[in-house]
Amino acid sequence: MKKEIHPQNYRPVIFADNSSGDKFLIPSTIETTETGKWTDGKEYPLKPVEISSASHPFYTNQEKLMDAAGRVEKFKTRQSKQSSKAKK
Repeated sequence: MKKEIHPQNYRPVIFADNSSGDKFLIPSTIETTETGKWTDGKEYPLKPVEISSASHPFYTNQEKLMDAAGRVEKFKTRQSKQSSKAKK
């Protein structure tokens, strides 16, 4: 193995999923400013994430409904404005 090509800060990091509340302890080189306690009682660097395999619809097989009605209404409003401009 070549020397001095691997990162020096490779260590366990807690990734906390903001959506589901699940936490994962995974080796990483990511820079963090926060720390958190793991189940073994030790403190590790903590990185909050918006989505992970614990909350992503592909892995959980659960769809999350978005504001489809609001988007449809916005689309219809835009279309009506454009069609009225085209008629003038």
